[in-house]
Amino acid sequence: MKKNQNNYAFIDSQNLNLGIRECGWKLNFKEFRKFLADKYRVQKAYLFLGYIKENEVMYDSLRRSGYKLIFRSTLEDIEGLVKGNCDAELVLHCMIQFSNFDKAIIVSGDGDFHCLIEYLLEQKKLLKIGIPNKKGYSALLKKFSDHFLWISRYKKRLEYKKKGAISS
Repeated sequence: MKKNQNNYAFIDSQNLNLGIRECGWKLNFKEFRKFLADKYRVQKAYLFLGYIKENEVMYDSLRRSGYKLIFRSTLEDIEGLVKGNCDAELVLHCMIQFSNFDKAIIVSGDGDFHCLIEYLLEQKKLLKIGIPNKKGYSALLKKFSDHFLWISRYKKRLEYKKKGAISS
């Protein structure tokens, strides 16, 4: 990879967060941002998430860690669960930024991004597909397996550890 490459990451935060939690650990988003910059020369990382007013402190922390936050309005379903599907926003922002990056990393195991990934690949602008959980991703993405980045493999580097906790 060229040293001065200008790569962008487009991250489905819900898919990433839940996928890693299903692996039994919690992601350190600050370390993940550094990982993307160090390993893949990601200059900008767009994080797509549903907006919840009570999470402002977390949003500020994510911004300080280097993420550009793109919010989606949220709704409560009949069971009281908060939903904020950001798929359309991720695709839209990737296309808005298309001429500004050399290559893109799409972080999600969601098959809804199949057409975006296919287009990026055809345009030679796909760098990686960050799959959070090897056991939980769409079969629609299997044909792009040469581009998979298994995020769960980097647990040692990316796991969130509470300050003051002793690691084994």
